[in-house]
Amino acid sequence: MDDRNVLRSLNQINPENDRIAEIHRLLEQLGSRISHGFDLPTDGSEMTELRDLSPQDPQTVGPHHDHSISISWPATPTGLLVRENAVRSYAVAQPDVKRDSVLPKFQSYSQPLPAARAGLRAKPRLGKDTRFDSFKTWSGQADNQISDLPSLHPSLEPSGDGVERATPPVQRYFDALEGPELDILRPTEAAVLPEDKPWPFLLRFPISSFGICMGMGSQAILWKTLAASPATKFLRISSLVNILLWCTSLLLMIAISVTYALKAVFYLEAVRREFYHPVRMNFFFAPWIAVLFLFLGLPEVVHVDFHGGAAWYCLMAPILFLELKIYGQWMSGGQRRLSRVANPSNHLAIVGNFVGALLGASLGLKEGPIFFFAVGLAHYAVLFVTLYQRLPTNETLPKELHPVFFLFVAAPSVASLAWARISGTFDYVSRIAYFIALFLYASLAVRVNFFRGFRFSMAWWAYTFPTTGAAIATIRYAAEVENPFTQSLSLLLSAVSAALVALVMVSTAIHAVVLRDLFPNDISIAIASAPPRQGKTFPDLSLPSFTTTQEKDEAITTLLNGR
Repeated sequence: MDDRNVLRSLNQINPENDRIAEIHRLLEQLGSRISHGFDLPTDGSEMTELRDLSPQDPQTVGPHHDHSISISWPATPTGLLVRENAVRSYAVAQPDVKRDSVLPKFQSYSQPLPAARAGLRAKPRLGKDTRFDSFKTWSGQADNQISDLPSLHPSLEPSGDGVERATPPVQRYFDALEGPELDILRPTEAAVLPEDKPWPFLLRFPISSFGICMGMGSQAILWKTLAASPATKFLRISSLVNILLWCTSLLLMIAISVTYALKAVFYLEAVRREFYHPVRMNFFFAPWIAVLFLFLGLPEVVHVDFHGGAAWYCLMAPILFLELKIYGQWMSGGQRRLSRVANPSNHLAIVGNFVGALLGASLGLKEGPIFFFAVGLAHYAVLFVTLYQRLPTNETLPKELHPVFFLFVAAPSVASLAWARISGTFDYVSRIAYFIALFLYASLAVRVNFFRGFRFSMAWWAYTFPTTGAAIATIRYAAEVENPFTQSLSLLLSAVSAALVALVMVSTAIHAVVLRDLFPNDISIAIASAPPRQGKTFPDLSLPSFTTTQEKDEAITTLLNGR
């Protein structure tokens, strides 16, 4: 059959019932037609020149033809395109070539892919993974030596995912995440970072790691108090314990601070997302509280000149700036109002006031410590009522987050110590705060379920400094009200605190060094800045994917009916 007969057959497809059979037959015949620029023969046979088939040619297309159909065969099997009122040109083989009744076997060669499509089919590179570039401060080479730690995660394969650069608004955190801590990705959302393999170490290093510094720093204060308090003089505790714990706390503080500073240098977007997270932003108080703990736990042999309190005001300046931002959001409403974002971790934003007041009063200051004590007391009352009624998310904290309930004990414990230092005596105000802390401590301690049934995580460090604060406050109270009961209580709480810190420290070392699962992927910072688009899904009409004639017929019927 020559090209005129092929085209005449194409133009005579009118009845609906004959279309499928006719097109199917034409597809088989057109397999031997080679379009110029599409396929090239391998045997060097000559091809006739292309002829333009136009409506002016009476022998090809006459006025009586109602329809003409062209079939565009794409370079890749993405679908079948059938269009009306369009005519394609075909290169026809020499008419003297003899053809058998059976269609001869032929070989086709696909044309080169366009540049845009070729990128999608390119072979994956074996070099550096580019899926994390949107979180990098810059695409440099030095981060390979720091972030890509081979002992912490394997190499990742590249992906063609889109680039996510904008920091999500606060509403997106509520829409894309769920759970009391807003750390679980909803099923309808997709993370902008790969979830199948571990991320670079710096991306997985959270701001909550400073809880380790707070726990160890509070232990240095505890053993300094045990060695110096009149209520525990009979124990004859050496000051070397305080020195050892303080040096350990200092080394941990330096290591964690340097690591998080490197995260801010190489993955600034990740730090920004943590800061704008409604719950995670409370942990930005932790580094400054840990520094205050270091100064409170200074060994007696170490002397630091605070230059008349100027250094104290410099230490409290970052805490004040954070409070102006966070407390203002709590009060002004909006998406970050306290009734919506209240969580036990919000106590970190309160504790800093009392710890700062305690250090300032220890240096002989008055006005500054009273100011921070008053600010902390006012906001603690509001936060305590909000949390005590019910969690705003109306969700029960999972077992893995039970330790954060002990943050309820931290603020009143430190507040009692701060006011005792400001007033110079453990008076009724200090005792009221201490008794509140003691009751909350006891109400949590008797709940056995709060200590079992969950695996280790960084949240365990929430046990440490609240229990240590309660122990230090009890020692201070025992010095004021000295009797066997108060002394026994101070020893009991001190032993519990030391045992908890030792247990959590050993568990942290095992999971960090041996199991290497201490820092999982931080999904809470990998949300998209915009909700996912709901696009249409089109069926795949790729001819090579048809395994039976019935499937091909059904696809062509669907295509023709939708014209």
